[in-house]
Amino acid sequence: MRRSRLVVFVSSLLLAAGAALTGATAAQASQLAATGGYVALGDSYSSGVGAGSYISSSGDCKRSTKAYPYLWNAAHAPASFTFAACSGARTDDVLASQLGGLNSSTGLVSVTVGGNDAGFADVMTTCVTSSDSTCLNRINTAKAYVDSTLPGKLDTVYSTIRAKAPGARVVVIGYPRFYRLGTVCLGLSETKRSAINNAADHLDAATAERAAAHGFTFGDVRTPFTGHEICSGSSWLHSLSLLNIGESYHPTASGQSGGYLPVLNSAA
Repeated sequence: MRRSRLVVFVSSLLLAAGAALTGATAAQASQLAATGGYVALGDSYSSGVGAGSYISSSGDCKRSTKAYPYLWNAAHAPASFTFAACSGARTDDVLASQLGGLNSSTGLVSVTVGGNDAGFADVMTTCVTSSDSTCLNRINTAKAYVDSTLPGKLDTVYSTIRAKAPGARVVVIGYPRFYRLGTVCLGLSETKRSAINNAADHLDAATAERAAAHGFTFGDVRTPFTGHEICSGSSWLHSLSLLNIGESYHPTASGQSGGYLPVLNSAA
């Protein structure tokens, strides 16, 4: 009995020590990001399309002061901040025009990219305007691209980021599921909504795998967005908007602050 109590006591000490070390590591990473500079890369989910309050000088990139990179910068005041994310960006665009802010002193990099490579806009257009079977066929084509071609493109982006910012903590942030299922909802059928959600899961899984292969942290936003999908009654995502097509299926300001920002905070 005494031996059992001793084992429990020693185990508790080890667990406490591990938690303390984990906390210290996280604090050191956050401090590194604050002192070394922060660079935000990626597509419209990083630039803040759908959140409003766009920075006029960003033009068609539509960088928002309500986007999670801008909010993180305001809260942590890093030594420098490069907001390079741009609406419509694909992996090739990140490589061609977004990496200029990276250097050996960069402490934190965030990136969300891959959805446009996989044909996100065309998938949604097809599913809104076509039959269930046509929608599912288009989704299967996108998933096949994610399996065959996207991993190599992500590898190139991630390897280049690491080469340009060798000491940075890199957080690769994914995409949310779009729809609440099992509820009455105008618009797309349950079949389409379920298939679109599965496609988001497929893309996130592929992205997380490649991020891990490069030693990067994957930030999963699906959990914070649960209960805030389209059709939930408390959506953090825009549904189809004929008055502003570009903002359709993008996070609102609440989605940026309540969904994306906490994920970056916990990972950075």
